[in-house]
Amino acid sequence: MPVDAAPSPSVPALPVLQVLPDLLAALRSGSNAVLVAPPGAGKTTAVAPALLAEPWCTGEVLLLSPRRLAARAAAERMAALADEGRGEPVGRTYGYATRLDTKRSAQTRVTVVTEGIFVARIQADLELAGVSAVLFDEVHERSLDSDFGLALALDAQGALRPDLRLLAMSATLDGARFSGLLGLGDTGAPVIESEGRSFPLDIRHIGRAAESRLEDSVAAAIRRALSEEKGGVLAFLPGVAEIERTAERLDRLPGDVVLHRLHGTLDPQAQRAAIGPDPDGRRKLVLATSIAETSLTLDGIRIVVDPGLARRPRYDRAAGMTRLVTERASQAAVTQRAGRAARQGPGVAFRLWEGAATAGLPRFDPPEILEADLSALVLDTAIWGVADPRRLAWLDPPPEAAVAEARARLSAFGALDADGRPTGHGRAIARLPLPPRLAHMLVRAGEIGLGAIAAEVAVLLSERGLGGNDTDLDLRLRRWRTERGRKAESARGLATRWARLAGTRPADPPGWAGDGVAASIALAFPDRVAKRRDASGESWASTGGRGFRLDGTSSLARAEWLAVADTAGAAAGARILSAAAIDMDAVEALFADRLELRRTVRFDPATGGVSALRERRLGAIRLSSGPDSSADPAEIAAALMAGVREGGLALLPWSDTAQALRARAAFAGVPLDDAALLDRLDEWLPALLTGRRRLDAIPAPALTDALRNLLGWDAQRQIDRLAPADFTSPAGSTHAIDYAAEGGPRVELRVQALFGLSEHPVIGTDRVPLVLSLTSPAGRPIQTTRDLPGFWAGSWSAVAKEMRGRYPRHPWPDDPAAAAATLRTKNADARAAARR
Repeated sequence: MPVDAAPSPSVPALPVLQVLPDLLAALRSGSNAVLVAPPGAGKTTAVAPALLAEPWCTGEVLLLSPRRLAARAAAERMAALADEGRGEPVGRTYGYATRLDTKRSAQTRVTVVTEGIFVARIQADLELAGVSAVLFDEVHERSLDSDFGLALALDAQGALRPDLRLLAMSATLDGARFSGLLGLGDTGAPVIESEGRSFPLDIRHIGRAAESRLEDSVAAAIRRALSEEKGGVLAFLPGVAEIERTAERLDRLPGDVVLHRLHGTLDPQAQRAAIGPDPDGRRKLVLATSIAETSLTLDGIRIVVDPGLARRPRYDRAAGMTRLVTERASQAAVTQRAGRAARQGPGVAFRLWEGAATAGLPRFDPPEILEADLSALVLDTAIWGVADPRRLAWLDPPPEAAVAEARARLSAFGALDADGRPTGHGRAIARLPLPPRLAHMLVRAGEIGLGAIAAEVAVLLSERGLGGNDTDLDLRLRRWRTERGRKAESARGLATRWARLAGTRPADPPGWAGDGVAASIALAFPDRVAKRRDASGESWASTGGRGFRLDGTSSLARAEWLAVADTAGAAAGARILSAAAIDMDAVEALFADRLELRRTVRFDPATGGVSALRERRLGAIRLSSGPDSSADPAEIAAALMAGVREGGLALLPWSDTAQALRARAAFAGVPLDDAALLDRLDEWLPALLTGRRRLDAIPAPALTDALRNLLGWDAQRQIDRLAPADFTSPAGSTHAIDYAAEGGPRVELRVQALFGLSEHPVIGTDRVPLVLSLTSPAGRPIQTTRDLPGFWAGSWSAVAKEMRGRYPRHPWPDDPAAAAATLRTKNADARAAARR
């Protein structure tokens, strides 16, 4: 289209018009610019049309919008203002392209596209042939697709398209950072700032009782707003469920009030009704998700009710899944929400929290790139030709750990090779406008004849609300197939397109027909295939090792196996939101290459033996098991060794002799303690385990011999010299020395055996006194001493006096040090002397 043929739409007096000359001048002299324009300035609908008359703008202008609803609304608004306000059909000069809906033609000069559509387009056409400018609207939201699209556009501009104009626009933009990102060399891109349309805004903090339900509090605030103020009401709620529960509590509204819902799962007609003026002039009450925060002007809205909550996707890296989390909205978000009330005139914002609490809200929503699953990003950058996505231009580079995790997941899918390059399967995945998991599902399902069903499953998992909200995806699919309405029809058309893109086989093989939905889910989420582990069907174990919970009243609770798609909640017990029952035969057929025959030999510390099992496993789930009679003896010995290392040497059947040897070694300074034996375990224990399955089967003498062999000849001589095993009394009797006794080495013997001994017996280099435990002839203790001469000279006389009365037949001399040692009675000693 010639430049002079470009339409000049009649745009209402908008603040952004005041800075358009500066913006156009900046884009004539340079390639990039930054526009900061508050809500209501008109940047979304006024800037793109103004570019069409510029000499450099000979092609198409792409305007990126964060949401499908906003994209369609922006195109419709620009079309309505075209031809000097007379308007023209959408799809002529001004069109849009979203995943479910597209209106554009060969005449289209400005196309409003969602960020994901732009990423797919630039991936398919690196030069963006025929595109003169790309406008990134609402970049402050920092979605992953927006950041990535801008990074790719900057890369393409630097390498292939220096003439391509890039403009970043936002109401709350960090202009300096974006200026540096879009600048050339050390020179930042020019930043143009517009005034906003300023209408008075009254912010009222009305609080909320902590014990009240959200929908009750919001409904009460809405009724208050309707009674106290004039104009339409926009109430923000975290999600569709909260919208519906709040609507139930507003069943008796005044006759001049009409209630609308506004969220992404509605049909376009219902969305338009919520945005535009009421044809009958009634007050509008719009219950909306955060979809209404930016890029939209809702006609007639003068009041905002905001509970200060938002529902956002948060990637749980530990669980490997993205969960929707309801949390406090940021200060930037609540400011945007309040501004909705003052877009067309003075407004009022009712906030359901105390004013002082606003300072405690996070300032901004965190960039999605810092929290998201980066699988799609890593695959797309690999196809772009950049192995490490961190080499592209980012405001916030993707975290290294998240990149590594995504690369591992893609490698498991077969999408990347060992060097991180895209495989043929990876390129097939990337050609589909789907997250890698779902694209992988669609490609693999097509290879086994399930492409058509897999495409439907992909749509069900991507578009909320189709077929209802039942946990059973089989049931939802059957409902959706019979639904009427534009959204349902568009979704079915999308499924057909995706199936065609994946190159599916025309028919489903009979063996898969009954498990098509579940098999498709299992291909996308192999780590979430789950097996029931209780009778109620409430507790499930997944192949990935995580536990899931299911409502026991669900029809799926009776299944033995589930292919789980969506979950919510903690990773250790996430709640199943959507799944389908799958047959075990289907599981084994799908994952035949992942089935593992595992032989395990485990040590049981309770029995001191090993158990050998033969198991069939799929990931963390054991499919079957039984005793393994053919267990390798070497593995059994290794398990016994591991048991001793973990449980300690006390598990072994030590004899008294062996324990005594270890105690003597300790006294003599020869290392034979637990630490020393464990450190040298491989030298002495394996030979004792050969042919045995239990530790107590080791013969006790064998342990003693093993210790002696470990010591060697010199160490044994040292022990015998410094820590003799026995003490020989003056009477000639031999007594074992207890080196483990409390108080030191101890000998127990009859006191008469020590008669004639005037020095206390000692052992070792340090001449350690033996602890003498002295007994009566009957073996009862009478004294313990470390000083035998002192005992003879001291308490002996009292002991002897008492013992003479008890044991009169045995000698109890007054001077035992001078007496002869004996173990006989006095008569026996006399007879022995007579014989001599």
